[in-house]
Amino acid sequence: MSQPKIAVILSTTRANRHSQIFGEWFLGHAKTREDLAFELVDLRDYPLPFFDEVATNAWAPTKNPVGLKWQAKIAEFDGYVFILAEYNRGLPAVLKNAIDYDYTGWVRKPAAYVGYGALGAARAMEQLRLVNIETQMVPTRSGVHIQGADFIGILREGKPISSIDYLATNIKAMLDELAWWAKATKAAREKA
Repeated sequence: MSQPKIAVILSTTRANRHSQIFGEWFLGHAKTREDLAFELVDLRDYPLPFFDEVATNAWAPTKNPVGLKWQAKIAEFDGYVFILAEYNRGLPAVLKNAIDYDYTGWVRKPAAYVGYGALGAARAMEQLRLVNIETQMVPTRSGVHIQGADFIGILREGKPISSIDYLATNIKAMLDELAWWAKATKAAREKA
């Protein structure tokens, strides 16, 4: 079996977003692993309109060309890490819309989460886990939460992310779990 390929998805597209800071930092940690291959996927590269298809692609083919490009990209991966902001106690609308534009690409693949914000995007993470379950994904139990004073310190005071001790431990636990599920679900999909 080949090495599982994991997408690291930036969940925001705003001009002044922070997801690229945390996504690139996470990718630096993730790429030290030899059991998974990672690729950064930016929602800015897929300017999807609000979902307006006849139905999900599980039931009817998508007509929108950007939607088709997005579906082809998602299908390349064996699992996903969402770099997650929290907007008004929920996940960013642009991410929810992107998930809605595909169904078949997500099925039977694991999802993991790196959240940032006042509570480390904990509430958005819980909502996203429910959405991921509906798309037949396997959410990991472990996640990475960059929260409160650490989040503010990074953005406003220039505190190095690497100086936050607990994050490396959390990343390892999350990636160990993601690797197990990525290998298990990939083997099962290949067998089926």
